[in-house]
Amino acid sequence: MTVHHLALQTDWQHAQPAGEYRISTLGHTLDDIGYIHLSRDHTQLRTVHDTYYATVTEPLLVLDIDPTGLDIRIENDYPHLYGPLPTSAVTATHPYTP
Repeated sequence: MTVHHLALQTDWQHAQPAGEYRISTLGHTLDDIGYIHLSRDHTQLRTVHDTYYATVTEPLLVLDIDPTGLDIRIENDYPHLYGPLPTSAVTATHPYTP
């Protein structure tokens, strides 16, 4: 199973030196919210995009994540990661296309 996260390209680039990603969703960090929003499939990614990122003009990436060893819980049908996302758990990145 793979889960996904919609990220600003710049946020993902800033996470590389630290080795962990800490953005929950647009404008909110893990520290603000307590978890990182994830999606199980493209349908959920589209909902997240339409709800939070529809007016964003900078490039967006989909982070494909291997959930092995991560504290991921399903709430309201969406997976949430409790804790930072290690960059090593991201198996692929690709541009988001609605």
